[in-house]
Amino acid sequence: MNSHILHRFIQSSLFALVAVALSSCKTSSRRHIYGHEFDPPSTAPKNISAVKVKVSTGAQRVYVVEGDKVLLATPCSVGSGGTTGAGNFHIQYKEARRRRQSEPDRGYPMAYWQEWKSAYGMHWGFVKPYPCTHGCIRLPVKSAVKIFSMTKVGTPLLIANSHPEDNTIGKTLPVIDDGPLPNPDRSYLLSDKFFKDAEAGTLFKK
Repeated sequence: MNSHILHRFIQSSLFALVAVALSSCKTSSRRHIYGHEFDPPSTAPKNISAVKVKVSTGAQRVYVVEGDKVLLATPCSVGSGGTTGAGNFHIQYKEARRRRQSEPDRGYPMAYWQEWKSAYGMHWGFVKPYPCTHGCIRLPVKSAVKIFSMTKVGTPLLIANSHPEDNTIGKTLPVIDDGPLPNPDRSYLLSDKFFKDAEAGTLFKK
């Protein structure tokens, strides 16, 4: 009888330990981070004219590629309700210190703007783990800075529901959720210091 009870106790303890271990692994792999904490590894292109930017609206991922090589991969936020659209485009216009031109929120920074069609751009913005924009592609700040340096006017921008990279490097990227961040002070957003901090990689750092 005592042996049977001991066996049951050991068995229950092992099950509990396995459950805790699995729970810990799941928690660590799905930890949310803020966009300004994410600094994607990157490789400078050998030939900027061979660079393409792939946007996966289904996975909310951006991949900068040269040939078959991924130079940079990052989470992003795309338009809700399919407003980002799909198709093969080219970057038509770039402006590192662009601001919103219309109301509401005229003057709001849209740093490292890369426009692929009128009023639609890839730029810095608050990233969330679900489609949340009016059609633009929002990037974490360090991703926006690095991608801006890898492209030129004329760089192809390929927007689709999915890309092959979603099943490889795309799966290794963290979950970014800027939703809990408080809204920055408007005077800071409208100041020149905002762009200087974005460029220096010190955005939202105290």
